[in-house]
Amino acid sequence: MAKNASSPGKRFMKLAGMTASIATKTVSNSIRNLTADEEQKLASKTKLFQDIGLQIADTLGEMKGAVMKVGQIASQYKDIFPPEVAKAISKLQRQAPAMPFAAIQQQIERELGKPLNVAFKSFDSEPFAAASIGQVHKATLPSGEQVVVKVQYPGVDEACESDLKQVRLALRLMGVLKIDKKLQDQLFEEIQDSLSAELNYEIEAQNLEVFKTFHSQLDDKIIIPTVYKDYSSRRILTLSLEQGDSIETASSWPLEIRNTIGNRLIRALGQEMFFLKRFHCDPHPGNFAFRQDGSVIIYDYGSVKTLSNEIVQHFKRLVNAARHENIDLIETELLELHSLAEKGKFPSDLYKLWIEVLLRPLNTTYDFAENSSHHDGMLLVKKSLKYWDVFKPSPDTLMVNRTISGHYWNLIHLKVHDNLSDLFEELVPPSS
Repeated sequence: MAKNASSPGKRFMKLAGMTASIATKTVSNSIRNLTADEEQKLASKTKLFQDIGLQIADTLGEMKGAVMKVGQIASQYKDIFPPEVAKAISKLQRQAPAMPFAAIQQQIERELGKPLNVAFKSFDSEPFAAASIGQVHKATLPSGEQVVVKVQYPGVDEACESDLKQVRLALRLMGVLKIDKKLQDQLFEEIQDSLSAELNYEIEAQNLEVFKTFHSQLDDKIIIPTVYKDYSSRRILTLSLEQGDSIETASSWPLEIRNTIGNRLIRALGQEMFFLKRFHCDPHPGNFAFRQDGSVIIYDYGSVKTLSNEIVQHFKRLVNAARHENIDLIETELLELHSLAEKGKFPSDLYKLWIEVLLRPLNTTYDFAENSSHHDGMLLVKKSLKYWDVFKPSPDTLMVNRTISGHYWNLIHLKVHDNLSDLFEELVPPSS
């Protein structure tokens, strides 16, 4: 753990200090605003939320482990925070500093029950990736096969539950969560489940095997690493080394290859959502690599969302209602998905404008580099702001929305210029 937060007591005190400081700032701001006009109150509130966001990010960023992971997950659920807070904590998704190799070696030897030089023929002491709950090293097995080894930081799983409670308390006390208590309970339960799953590499190993089997039957150019079970445990995960180029490199390839990769990314996501009903829900570009034959390599199945058949059917009906501009049915499905507070409060003409903007990349030949939907959507936001409370974040839709929007930006990075309408209809056939 980070030196300044190495024990449960120190971690608790650091988080409690953050919470107390935020509570003091919030009260002081309220007192100062007793005689302020509306414009001054708005400016003061914006500044308060910016300060709070930076304080959360700085505190959680120093505390390697579950607290930082909670901050990263919170940044993925940024719809529930004011934009000032969301922007500050989003920086927690950046890479964390690496842990000393001695601690990593001890963790491996403890988990595998043998010395490092017996378990592996060679093992790079320098990680090539470091994140909030673990880091990744290249190694060679005694058989000569090249692998990557994910090693979880010692003690992270033990700190998880108390860390999550402290972060939730801090967020509640400072009053920046934009949702009611029932929805808070549902969201934090989902965050707890997500965190618990990511902390158990045996679950990720099972996910990798399920998704590898699923995709291998549909497309041999979706490549998912193979799990080496004899070199894996709850806190160690050894995988085949599957190399490809980054999204930055792939963005300079010929258009035909970029379009093939873009189609393959979207088809794989749609097949997971609508057929397997479990999907890889961390669309960060670093979780993908590409080859010039159009292959897509998908890493990191620690974050997987399972969808019920009922939820999948609601999404399909919602898509088809949008295709037909059936506003009444759209609102019915949004209510069923707990994303709408009340029917009939959002103007029909705005619904139709949003439908065109949101479906444009899937209905026409679309230039993702030009990104007209995003630019037009930003203009629509201004017209829609006064109705924004009609919509609410929902545990049923947050991860789906985040994953789809993440891949939209991946296609922008790849500068895809293609007509995806046939693919769209293949994944969600139009209703008769």
